[in-house]
Amino acid sequence: MTDSPEFDSELHRTALAQLDRVAARLALDSDIHERLRFPRRALVVSVPIRMDRGDTEVFIGYRVHHNTALGPTKGGLRYDLGVNLGEVTALAMLMSWKCALMGLPYGGAKGGVRCNPRELSPRELEHLTRRYTTEIIHMIGPDLDIPAPDLGTDEQTMAWMMDTYSMTQGKSVPGVVTGKPIIVGGSAGRREATGRGIVFVLYQAAKSLGQELRGKKIVVQGFGNVGSVAARLLWNDGCTIAGISDVKGGVWNPAGLDVRQLQDHVTQTGSVVGFPGAEPVTNEAILEQPCDVLIPAAVDSVIHARNADRIKALIVAEAANGPTTPEADVILRDHGVTVIPDILCNAGGVVVSYFEWVQGLQYYFWKESEIIARLQEIMARSFTSVWRTAQKSGVDLRTGALMEGISRVADAHVSRGLYP
Repeated sequence: MTDSPEFDSELHRTALAQLDRVAARLALDSDIHERLRFPRRALVVSVPIRMDRGDTEVFIGYRVHHNTALGPTKGGLRYDLGVNLGEVTALAMLMSWKCALMGLPYGGAKGGVRCNPRELSPRELEHLTRRYTTEIIHMIGPDLDIPAPDLGTDEQTMAWMMDTYSMTQGKSVPGVVTGKPIIVGGSAGRREATGRGIVFVLYQAAKSLGQELRGKKIVVQGFGNVGSVAARLLWNDGCTIAGISDVKGGVWNPAGLDVRQLQDHVTQTGSVVGFPGAEPVTNEAILEQPCDVLIPAAVDSVIHARNADRIKALIVAEAANGPTTPEADVILRDHGVTVIPDILCNAGGVVVSYFEWVQGLQYYFWKESEIIARLQEIMARSFTSVWRTAQKSGVDLRTGALMEGISRVADAHVSRGLYP
């Protein structure tokens, strides 16, 4: 296999290691394996914007299409200081496996701009988004590549992207992005989709393990859109939310946190830190607290070789992308921890993004109850398929999920052949 140093990053090394391991298990054709190790195309752009203080600052942006064998590409856009080509390429690869695993007619893509969105004003964020969209505009479109929100971006970001693209087309094109506000073609249930999908998968996992999810002690690292929705839904269903953290720190109470009051506290203060009746705990230490279910919902590589043997959870539900390194995977497996992998666990977002895309193309919108029911059906079906593959092959759930996703993309390549 040819090395690709220009894409090198910890997350990219993890993604390649996962692919190589599963390719060997599947006895994947070496030519197909080689093709899957590289993105279809990758673009690096400069994004100059005029700051509120009057000067111009240049940011670096990326958009990567990993694979198009199954259809147009799909993937989020993140604004974060850690964004780099290797990270974006790895996330695009993971999106390819995720979309294939969920049975969606998409390949994987990802984009990002290296910046700290918390330090930019709303006006600067709008200028950044519109200029970035203009720079990558030849790579996106409703039948080419459909961006969505991710770390540091939201519904408003997608509205700006849609408007910028639409202005170049002379008409409104709602299908160019998903995760938009409902008023401009967004879908009911999209904002909660990833967190809700995690809960659906956890119910399936508990059932397969012969357990009840109600009453279980839950720890959530990351209280953004995904982590907060999952925590709220699990709390409403009778689970004990014992610990929660965000970028500034965490809080812990083994008797349980009142999630509704905690959300009010975050609204007032901007962080979970200082919530009354809870002990302070660091973002790193919260991962090691005793619990039944640990939900890492922040960033990648937080569970690694140096802390994996201190994870006390029975189930790790990967709400973030790539939160567990390959070395940690081995340790967790040896300790009997069930890891629900990211490409399965957090796929609710892309599933409802697909629903939004279809609704936009048809100009026909569904009721939220229909969306939730269809999401639950797909998440349950996908988990059952992965569970059966893992049981049949004697592997963990991550390997089972990757086997399912990678084999489907590989089969599409075999069917289509190599042009010219």
